[in-house]
Amino acid sequence: MKKILTYSLLCLALVVALLAAASFYMVDYALARRHTTWTEEKAWQRVEEYYPWTKEWVDSIHADGVLRDTFILVEDGRRLHAYYLPRHPKHDSFSMARTALLIHGYRNCAVDMMHLGYMYHHCMGYNIMLPDLHAHGQSDGKNIQMGWKDRLDALLWCKVTESVFPTAMVVHGISMGAATTMMLSGEENLPTNITHFVEDCGYTSAWDEFEGELSNQFSLPAFPLLHLTSVLCDAMYGWNFTEASALNQVARCPKPMLFIHGDADDFVPTWMVH
Repeated sequence: MKKILTYSLLCLALVVALLAAASFYMVDYALARRHTTWTEEKAWQRVEEYYPWTKEWVDSIHADGVLRDTFILVEDGRRLHAYYLPRHPKHDSFSMARTALLIHGYRNCAVDMMHLGYMYHHCMGYNIMLPDLHAHGQSDGKNIQMGWKDRLDALLWCKVTESVFPTAMVVHGISMGAATTMMLSGEENLPTNITHFVEDCGYTSAWDEFEGELSNQFSLPAFPLLHLTSVLCDAMYGWNFTEASALNQVARCPKPMLFIHGDADDFVPTWMVH
């Protein structure tokens, strides 16, 4: 009887140890900055490769020296970076001054939003602001925040944008940037100059997104690994996967929002937009 109890306890200890190790692995795999492979140089190459019609515009803003960047220092000591670009004077005679805050996706950077920068700046005559999210691009940070804490950084960028470009503003995000946009939209202290939001392929919550990827990439159910990983994320970084809910934030959004989602999306399932 004692041997059976001993073996049972050893097996239980082994299972607990394996689950703990797997949870640490999952947090590292999903959220560690060092796994990000995109550099700014690669991002510019990606823009040229996938959006060749932007090349003349990109070349011109570099040649004219009008693409500027800035850093802000937040209360916890982090430096956050963004590019910004004033609208071209040629638009002054036929369009009202407006500004777009463009938020990039998971393991990307501000440069990856230049194709939308082209649309808003070159085609529509907007000022544009393109921040690097925490742990992306030139911004500080070691762990990805899946939009949840990013919403507070985005709120800071809204205020910076308002001070640089005191105009009506749209916030437009893609993928994790879309989730950030939706999570931002439910905040009580939104700047009054935000007129609307655009989210392109955002997820309903970090939990739903990770549950899907756990199944797709590892063929594993959510229980118990995702539960333990969420608890570990909370202990390490101060947020968990269930509270990181775009759905709950959108329910409190006071402004119009445009939802965009392709039906061939294999990273963020299309059902989420509905």
